[in-house]
Amino acid sequence: VDILIATPGRLIDFMEQGMLNFNNLTTLILDEADRMLDMGFLPAIKRIVKAVPAKRQTLFFSATMGSEVEHIARQIVTDPTYIDIGRRNQAAVMVSQSAYPVAQQFKMPLLLDLLESENFERVLVFTRTKRGADRIAHVLEKRSHKSARIHGDRSQSQREAALRAFKSGKSRILVATDVAARGIDIDSVSHVINYDIPTVPEDYVHRIGRTGRAGNTGRAITLFTTAEEHSMREIERLTGETVDRVILPDFGGVASTTTSTRPAAKAAPKRTFRSFGGRRRR
Repeated sequence: VDILIATPGRLIDFMEQGMLNFNNLTTLILDEADRMLDMGFLPAIKRIVKAVPAKRQTLFFSATMGSEVEHIARQIVTDPTYIDIGRRNQAAVMVSQSAYPVAQQFKMPLLLDLLESENFERVLVFTRTKRGADRIAHVLEKRSHKSARIHGDRSQSQREAALRAFKSGKSRILVATDVAARGIDIDSVSHVINYDIPTVPEDYVHRIGRTGRAGNTGRAITLFTTAEEHSMREIERLTGETVDRVILPDFGGVASTTTSTRPAAKAAPKRTFRSFGGRRRR
């Protein structure tokens, strides 16, 4: 066998059964590193790295590069060269963004109002928790909105069924957590709604990148409370863009009492080669 592809857990199963010999291994590739960290695979990854030859090439791929991912990369790779393709943390250019300040108790009524008053073709709703995804999907179904949900507690068959329903149009709305949504690759998502603002700003870029694909335009809507205004500004600082606020007093929306500094203008997309603790290439 020249190439072995496996999940961390399954690879360790084979290691424990004595079915693998890494003596001739020359290259180790860690794909979707940010997703594996989110799913709690760090101990397994460290165990695998310890088991393979120290003299090897290591390739580390990640859709987002937050401080945690970069910290882990430093532990796993030696004298690394960081290759950044495209402008880092840039929001999708084909996606229009808006943010709705809302009181916590009015989040669900606002979501329902948006879904029932605007033309939403295929909607991906992001929540912060698995319980939240279940609750939202349940309310949507009660209001006759055909929806499906995916999160870490759903079985593989349930996730696949939910994705099939969403792709086919049987379910117009898919409610998902960040981790479960990483594998979604659907070109025709018209809207992304951040019901819960992400705790990690980089996840915002990843979320809204699910719409506006394949030459299509998309729309991203974020619901946030007064207490989450700081998180919204962190996202704007990360992306270098100001997200338009839509104030709806009927849903507890109020304008911010402080004035935020307008983020710097967007730089033109570029390809850069930058190292963290290692060689620098251009």
